[in-house]
Amino acid sequence: MELSSVKAVVTGGASGLGRATAAQLVAAGAHVALLDRPASAGAEVAKELGASSVFTPADVTSAEEVSDAHDRAAAACGGLNVLINCAGIGTAMKTYGKAGPARLEDFTRVIQVNLIGTFNCIRLAAVHMARNTPTADGERGVVVNTASVAAFDGQIGQAAYSASKGGIVGLTLPVARDLAEQGIRVVTIAPGIFETPLLGTLPDPVRVSLASQVPFPKRLGRPDEYASLALQIITNVMLNGETIRLDGAIRMQPR
Repeated sequence: MELSSVKAVVTGGASGLGRATAAQLVAAGAHVALLDRPASAGAEVAKELGASSVFTPADVTSAEEVSDAHDRAAAACGGLNVLINCAGIGTAMKTYGKAGPARLEDFTRVIQVNLIGTFNCIRLAAVHMARNTPTADGERGVVVNTASVAAFDGQIGQAAYSASKGGIVGLTLPVARDLAEQGIRVVTIAPGIFETPLLGTLPDPVRVSLASQVPFPKRLGRPDEYASLALQIITNVMLNGETIRLDGAIRMQPR
């Protein structure tokens, strides 16, 4: 798919990986709808990105809100042929610790946003993509999901986060197979330790320590590096049904 023909919804588009991806898409001539929480900076970011960007507020866990947001995105962008799923949350909690057993509602919330929210956005975007006129390769749409190296190397306290991201890895191939007859590709990126708002809550010494664990390059990943891979996935029609680690060869230790 040519980037200039992209009409994308980017979830979590108001910050971090989503914002960087939206910015690169707009710079390449694409039209982008930022899907993020109503209280996010989505409206301001869309204004900064210019006339090719629009803010469509929604909670990714809501079928009604996401369906409405996709409809508004398609109307504003002239269609919908790309979905980038970057929305996500994280929490640290031991399965059992000094405070007792982990709170089930905390575990459920992470699964609901990260895993179910991702699937919710895919299934509703597919409604629009399936209507598109296929390209010469028969392609009608592309979905890029965001997992994490925690899907493979979950650390102490990451049961909920790892389970949610592992679920995204697990759904990648079957959803790609489900949507193959519609000409819709599905690929997942599993980032390592990146400079995002989620990581920004950690103290500087912890961030420095995490960066030192990356074999090469010995630093935190940059959101624009995630964005560059997302754009490559969009343009390379042979990438499908796969999870790509983007992590500088890091393998996370237990803590």
